[in-house]
Amino acid sequence: MEEEEEGGGEEQQQFSYRQRLKAAVHYTVGCLCEEVASDRGMPFSKPAIAAVSELTFRQCETFAKDLEMFARHAKRSTINTEDVKLLARRSNSLLKYITEKTEELAQFNTEQKAKKKQKLEEDNTRAVVPAEAAAARKDGP
Repeated sequence: MEEEEEGGGEEQQQFSYRQRLKAAVHYTVGCLCEEVASDRGMPFSKPAIAAVSELTFRQCETFAKDLEMFARHAKRSTINTEDVKLLARRSNSLLKYITEKTEELAQFNTEQKAKKKQKLEEDNTRAVVPAEAAAARKDGP
């Protein structure tokens, strides 16, 4: 009986989490619709915003499942950028954008690693010079 209660509590927590996600999507879609409405002078009805929100949420669920399957198929437990590119393959403009951002991120990471390596080498050089001077003083007169 306790197991049922624990399972029910976990199920309730999942439901609550899902509802919060849906609310966040609905809020964001509402903000975007307001922005578009003010730019174009074409307001959205509340049912239209709710429909776009639901569609967006369901599409995101589908994307998440697809990404999980792509990673699993590659025998990985982590979703990576290659999975995202595979998901975006049907939209040339989106694929191009994701590829560009991936390359920018890779370049940035490479630069950060080079800076870190250079800093470590400089720190090691600074540490060696005083040690050599101390050794010279001991060996001296």
